[in-house]
Amino acid sequence: MVVDLHARGVFSWQDWTCALAAELRGHEVESGARYYHHWLSALERLLGELGIADAQALAARKQAWAEAYRHTPHGTPVIAPRAIGRD
Repeated sequence: MVVDLHARGVFSWQDWTCALAAELRGHEVESGARYYHHWLSALERLLGELGIADAQALAARKQAWAEAYRHTPHGTPVIAPRAIGRD
């Protein structure tokens, strides 16, 4: 997602590396799973700073995905919920 957003010109690679570095600063990243959480946090913060998605919109989208996968039978692809405010 980060690479795609960068390729679309949403933010510069320098903006991204600064956001990720700020997120990782002061944290010891022991495993890949924790690194992923820092990566996601950095992306969410950067999108908020750029006015692309605020914390409330991101939380609503995460909730919609959680509901979608909870109600999808095992082995069936989870269908992306429609974005809030879109037809």
